[in-house]
Amino acid sequence: MAPVEYISRIRDNYARLGYKPYSWVRNADIPPWAPLSKPLSECRLGLAASGGIYAAGQVAFHYKDDISIREIPANVDTKDLRATHFAYDLSDARTDPNVVFPVDTLRRLVREGFLGGLAGRFHTFMGGIYSARRVTEALAPALAARFREDGVDAVLLVPV
Repeated sequence: MAPVEYISRIRDNYARLGYKPYSWVRNADIPPWAPLSKPLSECRLGLAASGGIYAAGQVAFHYKDDISIREIPANVDTKDLRATHFAYDLSDARTDPNVVFPVDTLRRLVREGFLGGLAGRFHTFMGGIYSARRVTEALAPALAARFREDGVDAVLLVPV
C-alpha cells in the first residue's frame, strides 16, 4: 500500500471546506522518551482518540475548536458508538467505529494475551483544534490526569 499523503490531504480538505490554511504546530523541544517498564502483555492500556467518537446518549461534539472530552466505558458495545467531525469523511467511522477507535481490536489483543488489560474507560475528543495553546494548557493535561487516575501503563493515541 502507498503511504497516505497526510499533510497534502489535510491542506486540500481544509481548502475544500473553505477554511483558512491549517497551521501546523512545530515543537522546538524533542518529546521525552519513556520506555515501558514491563512487557505489553503485563500493561494496562488507555486509549485517546481524536476522531469525534461518542457513545449513544452523550452529547455530540461541536464544531471546530471543541476541546471537550467524552468518556467511553471500555465495555461499550460498538453498535452504540457514534462519530461526528468537521474535517474528515465520516462514512467509514460511522460504518465501523473501529477505524478511528479500535476498541474491538484492543479487546482481542487482551484476549490473546498481547496486552495485559485495558483501562475501565477510554477518552475521545475532536481533533482539528486550531489553538495549540488550548491543547497544551487544557486538553492534554486533562487527558494525562485521567490516565493517571486510571493507573494505565501506556496509552494508544489514535489521531485522525
